Amino acid sequence: MADTVATARAPDAWLPDAMIPLAAPVPTRRATVVGVVGARGGAGASSLAAALAREASRSTATTVVDLDRACGGLDVLVGLEGADGVRWPDLATARGDVDGDDLLAMLPRWGTCAVLSADRSRPVPPEPAVVADVLHALSRTTGVLVLDLDRSAVVAGESVAAVCDTVLVVTPRDLRATAGALALRLALRSAPGADVGLVVRGPAPGGLGSAEVAHAAGLPVLATLPLDRRLAVGTEHGGLPSTGALARAARRLARDVLR
Repeated sequence: MADTVATARAPDAWLPDAMIPLAAPVPTRRATVVGVVGARGGAGASSLAAALAREASRSTATTVVDLDRACGGLDVLVGLEGADGVRWPDLATARGDVDGDDLLAMLPRWGTCAVLSADRSRPVPPEPAVVADVLHALSRTTGVLVLDLDRSAVVAGESVAAVCDTVLVVTPRDLRATAGALALRLALRSAPGADVGLVVRGPAPGGLGSAEVAHAAGLPVLATLPLDRRLAVGTEHGGLPSTGALARAARRLARDVLR
C-alpha cells in the first residue's frame, strides 16, 4: 500500500484548472487517489472502480466515488440502491471545511467500502465546488479514494483527474475504444503527476491484441481483463460478484497500483 502521508491538495485543487484560484497546499494526511475512466461507453469502468475499491478496503479505509454524470448510480451496480445513506444530491450544501469523519459515517457501506453515489431518482450532478470540498474532506479521512470518472468531463478538462495518483483507462479491444483511449491520453496531459495506463478488456472481435491497443493509444498496459461471462448475471442478481476475472484483476491492480 502506498504511503498516504503526503502534501495534501487544498480544496480548490480538486477543481478543474480554469476554476482554481491560487491556494497554498496544506501539509496533512492525504489518501491515495485512483481514477478509473472508460475509453468508450460500456467499457466497464464503473465495475472496475467498484471492484478495485472493494479490494483496497480490505487493508485501509476506502471510498469509491461516483463522478459519472450519465450513469444511474453506482449504488445500483453494487446492490445498495435500497440502502440508507447520503448520495450526491444530499450534499448540495456541503461547502467549506467539510468534516470528513462525519461524512464517511453517513455513506452507505458495501462491505467495508464506503460508497458515494449519484441518485437515479434525483439525477442532478453536484456543483464542481461541492465535489472539490467533499473530495478534499474524504482525502483527509480515508486511505484510498477510487474515483469513477466521467469520460466527457475528462476530455473537456472539467474533471478531477489532475489530482489522481493513477488513472486507469478501461479499454475494450476494438477500434473505437482504442481511438477513445488515445483521446483520453491527450486530454490527460493536464495531469502530469498521474501514472496513466490501460486496463485492456477482451474479447477482440477483430483480433486486436493488447500490444496493438497500447501502441496505438500510446499508453502502457497495466492489466488485462478477460471476458467474465458471470459478471452481467451477478450484477443483475444482487450486485457485483466477489469472484471471477474482474475480482482477480482488481486484486492484482490493488497490489501493483496501491503498493
